[in-house]
Amino acid sequence: MKKFAYTAIASLALFASSMFGADLNGKWTAEMEGRDGQKRTTVFNFKTEAGALTGTVSGMGGQESKIEEGKITGDEVTFSVTREFQGQSRKQEYKGKIVGEELQLKVGQGDRARDIVAKKATS
Repeated sequence: MKKFAYTAIASLALFASSMFGADLNGKWTAEMEGRDGQKRTTVFNFKTEAGALTGTVSGMGGQESKIEEGKITGDEVTFSVTREFQGQSRKQEYKGKIVGEELQLKVGQGDRARDIVAKKATS
């Protein structure tokens, strides 16, 4: 009977963790090459709670944008940010997956989408 109880508790814990997603809480960074060939760093500050994803994403010049429509289900992540650029608002969508110690993201849509990999910051 005890073995059944332990198995049931372990199964329930596994189910609950997959429903609410992996732990993204904290600072994550991704480096990518810009059009001019220089490396650019994007900083993600994530907070998760019961499947909701909030926080900020830094852009060019260190400008932070608030995460909108953030959701995490299991190892799948989706969110968007709205940035102001030359007097216009532009919404940028992020979709990705947690793979080991990395967050593999596709930024944008269609032909203009690009892949980036973020890693949890150590400091």
